[in-house]
Amino acid sequence: MSQNKPAPRWINGIEPSKELLSYNGTQILEHECREQPSRLRDLLQTYSNNAAIQAQLKKISEAASTSNPVLWIGMGGSLCSSISGSIHLQSNGRSAFSLDAGEWLHYGKPVWDEAALSVLLTTSGESAELVELIKRDTKQPAALLCNNSASTCWGLAENKLPILAGPEYGNATKTYTNSTAATIILASEILKLPWQDDAAHAIDVFTNHLDPIFSMRDELEVFTRGAANIELIGRGAAYGGAIMGALTIREMSGFRAAPHTGAGFRHGPNLDVDGTHVAMIFALGRAADLGIKLAAECNKRGGKVLLISSEDHERTDQLLPIKLGAVAEPWEGITSILVPQALTLAMIERNGCRLPPRFAYGEMVQ
Repeated sequence: MSQNKPAPRWINGIEPSKELLSYNGTQILEHECREQPSRLRDLLQTYSNNAAIQAQLKKISEAASTSNPVLWIGMGGSLCSSISGSIHLQSNGRSAFSLDAGEWLHYGKPVWDEAALSVLLTTSGESAELVELIKRDTKQPAALLCNNSASTCWGLAENKLPILAGPEYGNATKTYTNSTAATIILASEILKLPWQDDAAHAIDVFTNHLDPIFSMRDELEVFTRGAANIELIGRGAAYGGAIMGALTIREMSGFRAAPHTGAGFRHGPNLDVDGTHVAMIFALGRAADLGIKLAAECNKRGGKVLLISSEDHERTDQLLPIKLGAVAEPWEGITSILVPQALTLAMIERNGCRLPPRFAYGEMVQ
């Protein structure tokens, strides 16, 4: 007796177009990367003009009125996105921390009530750890940032904000950039700081640099070809871009890439730099000079460096500079992701994509 095959559960209940369903993993990555500017602009417009979202922003920010820490809790790309929010608060004198949801679930409960506000981030709204956390009682306010209004987390949360990235079928691209923008906006609201002009400028910089950086992706791949490993190094909000960039390279290509803070790389990993090593260094924001100094040290040890900065640098056999327009802190958490995305695309175009589109998995939720 034949069994009825269950209907596929598309992300957010939206069936992809026939064209999208025909794409392979490489095509999906480029398609979703190129969607990022429009999705960021949609988020900016909606967060600026939608009365319901503005009411939620006000309610959530007012909940963080005590001096206790603000916690940003997520995993994977969501954790990377949260770093811009916590850095923004810290830089402006407010205690805040980004925390891994899996670790917090098992070890953080005894101190959870000491937080002023906990912001849970999840693209899918179905991650087991986030679902379990949102079910737990905390005496202090909690809020949700989520990309799936049909998800378990969204249904359980009282205070919630949408990521507005649309369905995503490959590696985290537009969900990372939109989530990062949302954390910066929420942090700005908590700090009672204006954000619209900085956001608009950062999105312009991101948009204007996407095509030029993606057009040099083959050059990036040739420069890094033959490396034993690639290490991505950033400080501040760009550290979130470094972690997300390493995840993108590993998930899509299978090549081992690892993220570090600038100080964390200096105190250990830089000791094994040699001719087999490639560092992608984000020399952005207030600590840009330290990134440029680290690039020179890696070159001196024989390593090659992809240097992403807002200044002009001379190209050499060991140094490939990529100029990225300056943005206000902490918006470099968004602009920094462009170079690792372009490199990943070139790597999988040459060597094949390791991660198939999510709709190829069969019955699924995001």
